[in-house]
Amino acid sequence: MTTYKTSLKCFINLSLFVLSSLSISAASAANKASAVTQKQPNVLFITVDDMNTDLGSYGHPLVSSPSIDKLASKGILFTNAYSQSPACTQSRSSFMTGLYPDQTGVIAHASHTRLTPHFRDTIPNVTTMPQMFKQQGYFTGRVGKIYHQGVPNQIGTPGADDYDSWHQGVNPIGLDKEVDDQIMAFNPRALKNKSYGGVLSFLSIESEDEQHTDGKVATEAIEMLNKNHPDITGKPFFIGVGFYRPHTPFVAPKRYFDLYPLDKIQPYIMPKNDRYDIPAIALHDRDHQENLTIEQRKKIIQGYYAAISFVDAQIGRVLDGLEQLGLADNTIVVFLSDHGYELGQHNLWQKGSLFEGSNHTPLVIYAPNAKGNSKAITQPTELVDIYPTLATLTKLTPPSYLPGVDLTPSMNNPDVVTRTVAYSNVLSRVRGKQNQFAFKKIRGHSIRTSRYRYTEWGDGLYGAELYDHQSDPEELKNLVDKVPLETVRIKLKWQLDDIIEKAQTRIRSIE
Repeated sequence: MTTYKTSLKCFINLSLFVLSSLSISAASAANKASAVTQKQPNVLFITVDDMNTDLGSYGHPLVSSPSIDKLASKGILFTNAYSQSPACTQSRSSFMTGLYPDQTGVIAHASHTRLTPHFRDTIPNVTTMPQMFKQQGYFTGRVGKIYHQGVPNQIGTPGADDYDSWHQGVNPIGLDKEVDDQIMAFNPRALKNKSYGGVLSFLSIESEDEQHTDGKVATEAIEMLNKNHPDITGKPFFIGVGFYRPHTPFVAPKRYFDLYPLDKIQPYIMPKNDRYDIPAIALHDRDHQENLTIEQRKKIIQGYYAAISFVDAQIGRVLDGLEQLGLADNTIVVFLSDHGYELGQHNLWQKGSLFEGSNHTPLVIYAPNAKGNSKAITQPTELVDIYPTLATLTKLTPPSYLPGVDLTPSMNNPDVVTRTVAYSNVLSRVRGKQNQFAFKKIRGHSIRTSRYRYTEWGDGLYGAELYDHQSDPEELKNLVDKVPLETVRIKLKWQLDDIIEKAQTRIRSIE
């Protein structure tokens, strides 16, 4: 009897030991799996709307952008990054799919409602950048504008979002959507119709940052980071944070306007003969913008810079939240604008041209282990390069059809050249002084090398442009007809032809 009790006790103890060992082993295996998952770097993908490179980190003497500048000093500043099309819909469709506009089927910016094109209509089987992360084990979330949303009309709605990209989407709406009756604009029709998204419009208002849509975007983004911390979920995240400013109307708290007294602003005035050698199709004039007074220009620029500084402060809040949550050392941060913005160059305003102002965009990438951190990459870069670069940095498998280049060799050694040409294109909306271009679908295609910009309109039938940025950074002298530069022009044309062919290559597997 005693022997039986002793044997039973030994058996029970042995069983408990085995079970305990198995539990410990299982827990250990689970912890190892969790640890491996959590070691995957997170991605914080920050976009802004219509921001040019008038920033401290790009050498602007007036604009206050401390949060972006701090990120640029920590990460890698791409000094010559270019959008593939200078308008929101086609640009965002392009860099979020990693494809050129012709490959997405979205080559034009339509209205803010049912006419807004969506890339899923032409390439339903495409794998977007966040969708790749979602399919390979990441949480993916969106706060604010990542794909197209009409501003200000569609603030607070998903707009033309892509639901396959995200586990969660949040659409903040703030004070700036409630002040239409106070907004100022130098366009009588816009004032009458309270239609401010496509015109130069602005408002300084006594308010707190958190009351505005972008303030709420920052708050919601921090909340999403907190709730999806890898320590809680056991998996990494890709979170897109899309700010709406500095898109018109430039609505911001008064203290940001106060940063830019009107007497400190010196508007750009184009030289008298600037336009004489530019093809008419290249000059996208907007209503009531050709004859702005000096004082009107100052107020517009004040509003634009105020909106930049306001959104910069919200970016700072998100980056501080990342730091406070202990995530900064294992999170890749990408900051970019969808395209540039013109403030009087060639007497053009806003976006939509193929000049430097419309296409040159800020881009910063901070990857914790990149050897080139705190340095600048000066070679031409395309926004479609972001997708394959993030795939490499996170060791994920991207689609095989992506045309962009992996920037990581340059990020580890800025002397390594990964790209020599950046491409942009646009479907012209110019009608012409005598309506000579009306109802014609005229495309402009442009390339930017480290030295030159070369542009053709309608395969050159409607004009061409050649600018030497080494001697003419403002693109004031069109050299396309200069005989001594004919060899340069021919080589650039060959490069342009090659990249157009590449950019228009159909990808049947995603149709």
